[in-house]
Amino acid sequence: MSAASFSPLRVALWALLCVAAVFGVGLVHGQAPAPAVKVGELAPSAPQGFVGSQACASCHEAQAAAWRASQHAAAMQPATPEAVLGDFSDVAAEHFGSKARFLREGDDYVVETEGRDGKTARFRVAYTFGVAPLQQYLTEFPDGRLQALPYAWDTRTRAEGGQRWFHLYPGEAIPPGDVLHWTGLQQNWNFMCADCHSTAVSKGYKPSDNRFETRFAEVSVGCEACHGPGEGHVKWAEGGREPGAPRKGFASAATPRPAADWTPDPATGSPAHGVARRVGDEVDTCGTCHSRRGQFAEGWRPGSPLADFYRTVFLTPDLFEDDGQMKDEVFNLASFQQSRMHARGVTCGDCHDPHSARLKADGAQVCGQCHSAEVFASVRHTGHAQGPGQPDCVSCHMPARTYMVVDRRHDHSFRVPRPDLTVSLGTPNACNDCHRDKPAAWAASAVEAWHGPVRKGAQTYAPAFHAARTGDPRARDLLLAVSADKATPALARATALLFLRERPAAAVDGAMSANLADPDPMIRIAALGGLAGLPPDQRWRRAAGLLGDPVRSVRMQAAVTLAEGPPPGASPAERQAFEAAAAEYEAGERFNADRPEHRANLARFLAQRGRTAEAEREYLAALKLGFSVPVRVDLADFYRSLGRESDAEILLRQTIAMDPTAAAPRHALGLALVRARRQAEALEQLRLAAERDPGQSRYAYVYAVALASVGRADEAGRVLEKALQSNPSDAEVTALLLQNALKARDLARAAPLAQRLRVLVPDDPGVARLAAQLSAAGARPAP
Repeated sequence: MSAASFSPLRVALWALLCVAAVFGVGLVHGQAPAPAVKVGELAPSAPQGFVGSQACASCHEAQAAAWRASQHAAAMQPATPEAVLGDFSDVAAEHFGSKARFLREGDDYVVETEGRDGKTARFRVAYTFGVAPLQQYLTEFPDGRLQALPYAWDTRTRAEGGQRWFHLYPGEAIPPGDVLHWTGLQQNWNFMCADCHSTAVSKGYKPSDNRFETRFAEVSVGCEACHGPGEGHVKWAEGGREPGAPRKGFASAATPRPAADWTPDPATGSPAHGVARRVGDEVDTCGTCHSRRGQFAEGWRPGSPLADFYRTVFLTPDLFEDDGQMKDEVFNLASFQQSRMHARGVTCGDCHDPHSARLKADGAQVCGQCHSAEVFASVRHTGHAQGPGQPDCVSCHMPARTYMVVDRRHDHSFRVPRPDLTVSLGTPNACNDCHRDKPAAWAASAVEAWHGPVRKGAQTYAPAFHAARTGDPRARDLLLAVSADKATPALARATALLFLRERPAAAVDGAMSANLADPDPMIRIAALGGLAGLPPDQRWRRAAGLLGDPVRSVRMQAAVTLAEGPPPGASPAERQAFEAAAAEYEAGERFNADRPEHRANLARFLAQRGRTAEAEREYLAALKLGFSVPVRVDLADFYRSLGRESDAEILLRQTIAMDPTAAAPRHALGLALVRARRQAEALEQLRLAAERDPGQSRYAYVYAVALASVGRADEAGRVLEKALQSNPSDAEVTALLLQNALKARDLARAAPLAQRLRVLVPDDPGVARLAAQLSAAGARPAP
């Protein structure tokens, strides 16, 4: 054992375990409770310059009172009788055979449930987490981890179905070892939650011994979470409030918005003009937490670009519907960025009081601040009579979805209801949220009767995204149109570029280059990623200028795109810019060294830079942090690149044994066996990969090629036909089917395949000629 293994704490815990074993004592796991830091108080670990929310209250009592009643103030609290809302009077709960009891032991709140090893144990609640409509509970482990327990308390009234314990994954068993088990990575407060539920969080991960020393200035979301460190402001206030002091003593502040006039235009019922958005404005401030994002640096201050510290999401299929409506929990920002209000310069504070976070008016009345009720509450607009129970602005333009079992969240894209898209694309619509007994076609006809055949709205990209997600060969042209339309929300344009990466063509290459200078950083990031398939010298010529981009996340993406490093003819300034951006990328991944996927990202980057020994260390460190199929497959490919085929095979077989359902390691093992000329074994693994993930047409293509190579052409053809049904835009599959049809002289099959391939690879003159020849042959009368 290392010396660290014999720390006083470990010795004490070992002795306590021995006593417990001898005397049958039921141990309570978790750190002994530290002295409770009350909401608003400055924590002992606070960084320099922070003063705590209580210091603000003496001058800003009204704002402080509003904040104290807000959910921000209760975002995280020590587990005291004042904070704990759940019933801990020896109450039992059960979920797929996993049992739990909620107890009081003196001043402690305790949950008895299964731990990481599957055995029942008692866990002391250290903190409450959230307040309405549910409250979660955190327990602390000796390595500094705080983990969110799997059961939450429904804080709604009994009449609303609340005042009960419920499991956060009601429809599935979450056994120990599962990534979603409460003791695992996905329920870890230090990485997943802390930055948004406390003030000025320092994650404090220690890679050397895989532990955390997480600190914060204030236990909940206090004044300085949004305003930044307040020490300078307090000194300004106590020192006579010098009129000329910049920002009244604050080191920085959210970028102010130009004066806005939201007076409704009588003709339209809406404001006629907007104002320009500015980087670091109030939306960026709120977006640091009210967004689905990944953090790569600490130290955000108001006025800073959000993208200097966080990487927000694109409109990907796992999180958003085809039209951009929220599917998974996305915390509002990405939805709001799609709205016409965001484009006009509206900020969060126009609708929500920034201190209480409550709406500035009840329900749809908040819309009446800027939109004329005479126009928009009329039957002519809504198609419904006014009155109780009738739909309003919120129900029609902000449809709600429920997350975490009981938490209803409203979509903030403020979109026009489109039941016609439900008919054509299958996206949800607000009309049928209420009229569940009616088909979408009925709702679409009703909307057309009120508003005519031309649909309005700012979000027009649903057909393009639907085509991309379903493999429609027309997707490229539709996506190119979205990416070029400056009236389309920037996030949607960026997402179109993301989808275009999989559809190479000269026009796509031009779109990527044209968008490298776009004002929006998400578009620049997407365009940089779209250069990955180019030769290194071309990538350098196009992307090197963004190594000095004003936004850190763009510089980091530029470093990844140019990971091989500067070419021989690069100038010293260019080399310096690359090294600086590369260092920022490395720092961002090392900041998240507690996560296997980030360790693997760094390993991949280091390998591209030729630092193979460091890369392997990062991969191996990633394996120790938790089981991840993608990381293990990536490491096997790294071993292959080094000629270490036996190491790759051993790793892949271990991975398959740990997760027999995974397709990727079987596909990789199949390729390794092909290289080793073990054909029978290779075919079996390639078959299993194609069957386990039929949506991955690449697996089917490789399996079909392998079948054909051993004379099983008919079987290969069936595999390819099935793959084409799953992904009609796969050019490789289409080309191989076309080749087979031509060999068989099946012109009836070859002609439509050639036309499809012509769409998929528009820059190949040979394919164009072939398609034309087959079309002409089909047009000639039979002899």
